[in-house]
Amino acid sequence: MSTFWTAFAALVPSIGVGVLFYFAMRFIIRADRNERANLARLDAEEDARTEREVPPTGAGITP
Repeated sequence: MSTFWTAFAALVPSIGVGVLFYFAMRFIIRADRNERANLARLDAEEDARTEREVPPTGAGITP
């Protein structure tokens, strides 16, 4: 049974690092997803504000 605990003790640091890596990557991916969503929202608001301020000129249409 001593061999089991020795092998288990050798694997614990690797498992711990793997768990930390998993949570770090999860945090990074979620932060990126939230940042992209917020930037898209801000771009949409800015586009809407620009369309309200400057009406389209009808480029390419001759009277």
